[in-house]
Amino acid sequence: MLFIAPWLLGCLVFLVFPLGFSLYMSFHSVQILPTRIATKFVGFDYYREILFSSSVLYENLFPFLREMAVMIPVILVFALMIAIFLNQRFWGRSFFRAVFFLPVIFTTGYVVTEFVNQGQGSLGFLENARFSGYLDMFLGSGGWGEAVKNVLNRFVLILWYSGVQILIFLAGRQTISPSAYEAARIDGASPWDVFWKITLPAMTPFLFLNLIYTVIDMFTFPFNPIIQLIAMKNYGYNSALAWIYFVIILIVLGLFVALFARIVRSRPKME
Repeated sequence: MLFIAPWLLGCLVFLVFPLGFSLYMSFHSVQILPTRIATKFVGFDYYREILFSSSVLYENLFPFLREMAVMIPVILVFALMIAIFLNQRFWGRSFFRAVFFLPVIFTTGYVVTEFVNQGQGSLGFLENARFSGYLDMFLGSGGWGEAVKNVLNRFVLILWYSGVQILIFLAGRQTISPSAYEAARIDGASPWDVFWKITLPAMTPFLFLNLIYTVIDMFTFPFNPIIQLIAMKNYGYNSALAWIYFVIILIVLGLFVALFARIVRSRPKME
């Protein structure tokens, strides 16, 4: 207890108390006065206003969910490909591993914000190659078409936000025994067959871990419109919106977990 006392104290002060106080404020109208914090009980008024009397949440949430539905598979596929590549033996492998992980260290939320505000987060090839017009032609100018364009135009952010996923996939790839690949080559399996029959099934737990991490990472993205919306009104309204957003995150995570579990159960088991 003595050794874990600093962690317990920090958890109580910096996690449990703020969570409880924010839940308390979500049911109150809060005013910051010079000498005290004045609260007035309003019940579920803020929750009803956000969910039923205003469309601000939905106008920001649905476009973000569409964009996230495009960005998450792109990040996972990109990270898996890079991890498989970095697991190969070639000159300068350690250097390239460091290059792909360095953005995790340097690009904090504020740094990413400054990069994008200075125009460094966009590749600009959609406008230069007039690719945006083709996307509008096939996907439409709004909805999913706009989500795909936003992801492609900010592909640099995908590079910056794939470091942890690459590291996890790389660790997972190294848990696969080389003898499995040797046996597959002796049996005449092609690299394509080896990937689908050995690599991908063995990487399933790490794929699930990266899925959960990426979903949470996207929900706390610096340019998340919901997070920006939370800081726009009074404390009580903000707290209610934050708790609604927290429940939405739990629902999305639950859907991903249920879908992933269904896919794993339906996969044929190897003898």
